[in-house]
Amino acid sequence: QVQLVESGGGLAQTGGSLRLSCVASGGTFSVNDMGWYRQTPGKQRELVARITVGGRTKYSESAKGRFTVSRDIAKHTVNLQMNSLQSDDTGVYYCFAEILLVVGGISDARGYVDTWGQGTLVTVSP
Repeated sequence: QVQLVESGGGLAQTGGSLRLSCVASGGTFSVNDMGWYRQTPGKQRELVARITVGGRTKYSESAKGRFTVSRDIAKHTVNLQMNSLQSDDTGVYYCFAEILLVVGGISDARGYVDTWGQGTLVTVSP
């Protein structure tokens, strides 16, 4: 079973920076898109940033110009550098990856499956 493990959340002041990291591990697998989503109380989980295997990126409007998503394909990691943090950035950040599990040399018939981390809390204080 592939797991995504996040790290790097915590408390920051407005205008400060945080860096989130996530690593996929467990078994033999292939990874397609990776990224980060955010959820706040009473709201649906929303895209923050996403990156393809080829390095193409997609950001939410609020993240553009302030956040940078990057990945290491060989290490199955994705990072999110968050600068100029604002109070609206507060929330639980979830690592996301499209995972293709390979067992005994045979790829999972389901294809790439959306996989989520357990979430890491980011709090930005005024």
